[in-house]
Amino acid sequence: MRTNKVKELWRAKKAPAVAWMGTPDPYIAETMASAGFDAMVLDMQHGMTIGPDRAGVWFQAVSTTGVVPFVRVPWNEPFFIQWALDAGAYGIIVPLVDNLEEAAKAGGACRYPPKGYRSNGPNRVRYYAGADYLYHANDEIICLCMIEDINAANNIEAIAKAPGIDGFYIGPTDFALSMGKDPAKFRENEEQTKACMHVLDTARKAGLVVGIHCWSADEVVQRHKQGFMFCPAVSDIGAITAASGAALKTVRGAQ
Repeated sequence: MRTNKVKELWRAKKAPAVAWMGTPDPYIAETMASAGFDAMVLDMQHGMTIGPDRAGVWFQAVSTTGVVPFVRVPWNEPFFIQWALDAGAYGIIVPLVDNLEEAAKAGGACRYPPKGYRSNGPNRVRYYAGADYLYHANDEIICLCMIEDINAANNIEAIAKAPGIDGFYIGPTDFALSMGKDPAKFRENEEQTKACMHVLDTARKAGLVVGIHCWSADEVVQRHKQGFMFCPAVSDIGAITAASGAALKTVRGAQ
């Protein structure tokens, strides 16, 4: 089976360079993947109307490169996870995991028995991963549970014991909403910052990794220094918006 580059980097105590996509357009996906990122995430939860059919084409486009394909599934439901894994996902991000039971549900859906309850029937992934996929998938596939609620952060010691998970991915804006705070000002929320660091410290003690959603490459550098190991540096929509705005400002300013 093709090894998971992200896991190799984590074992070497290195954080992967990650990109995020909210659209499944294959040309844009192939273009971003060709830039040299270690991993890319397709956002099926909040991306623009991304179902299994469109996600499948995205996998094919990304697989023309060495990028490790991740998917944030729409919800913590096994059939979403199964679709993504069978199509070629090497990493799954599961949103809104608030307790041990929900984390175990996510982890189990990512693993074949006896470690989990994933059904055997890989389709396209056997071309991407290799004919021996079934026998090694449990070791290579990554499962990250999203921590997006202050109650989950306060209960992270228990959640970290869930079988089948590799770590957590913090969603800062929903985190702020759960605390009754303005999501646009989450960086100013000292209680939230403290809770996120508690998640990080607890996970690392349990041998798990933690990522966090970022909005710039500079923020990613800062988060890596703090110990976060999965942090998107750019998104397709963010890059297009920024470049379009900058070009328009230059043209308007010259008139």
